[in-house]
Amino acid sequence: MSVYTITIHGGAGTILKENMTAELEASYKNGLSEALAIGFALLENEGTALDAVKAAVISLENNILFNAGKGSVFAKDGQQEMDASIMDGKNLMAGVVSAVKNIRNPVELAYTIMTQSPHVMLTGQGAAEFAKLHGLKFEDDAYFFSQFRYDQWKQLQNSGATALDHNVSLKDQSAAQADKKFGTVGAAACDKHGNIAAATSTGGMTNKQWGRVGDSSIIGAGTYANNKTCAISCTGHGEPFIRAVAAYDVSCLIEYKGLSLNDAMNIVVNDKLMKIDGEGGMIGVDAKGNAAMIFNSDGMYRAMRNSNEENIIAIYK
Repeated sequence: MSVYTITIHGGAGTILKENMTAELEASYKNGLSEALAIGFALLENEGTALDAVKAAVISLENNILFNAGKGSVFAKDGQQEMDASIMDGKNLMAGVVSAVKNIRNPVELAYTIMTQSPHVMLTGQGAAEFAKLHGLKFEDDAYFFSQFRYDQWKQLQNSGATALDHNVSLKDQSAAQADKKFGTVGAAACDKHGNIAAATSTGGMTNKQWGRVGDSSIIGAGTYANNKTCAISCTGHGEPFIRAVAAYDVSCLIEYKGLSLNDAMNIVVNDKLMKIDGEGGMIGVDAKGNAAMIFNSDGMYRAMRNSNEENIIAIYK
């Protein structure tokens, strides 16, 4: 029986302790702890890695603090436009949804695409029709509203600019860029049978337009899982992660160069991505239950728990 492990993230970026109240820090840690506990309980009770990552990400999507599902940022049109992906390392099956609105849990839709269709990716209105066909839950716009996200959007609405998830107190774009947060949630897990899986979900960029798609809904960039190597979920400035094929690159370093999970992730995050201004991080597991959480930004909301009684919840460097 393998060591069973789950690791999760809730985004990365300029996350500094001096900018965080004790109350807000506790809220973030509670959100991470709750998602971690939900995923770990499934692994403990013979659940699959796939079930665990889906359940953990759903918990994070339901938490308004994180930029995914309920907490998604506002796009240019004043609505939420969400992306998600999930991958099963046992058989390389994957499901992806991009640019959907009003879906309560985009990762649930990604899972349904993987298990109930011959396709990997569905987008926009077609994805919404598929969700209705399979009875997935929709919510009205009010469900996704938070004053914090709305104020972020209003700062940028008439500028034509987009921004990664940033602090609402910042009043100018230069300051906002100095306080970047890359809002994504994700999970990677290894179950008792040595099967691994990963999932990622995001609300994308504040004030985004033209149907911009980030790395979270691209297999190999923001999410990847293969029992032979690793399961990875990324969070960061999506464009460099796409160009670096970041999640798959970790897998390649393990498969073709024989590197450990930690060493492979370290090369991708702190060398390859840094060379193309790819700020952010990733979490990962391998089929032996090893886990790593590596980032090149000032912080990453992250947590890990395994059957060896290791339990980590952290935010800062």
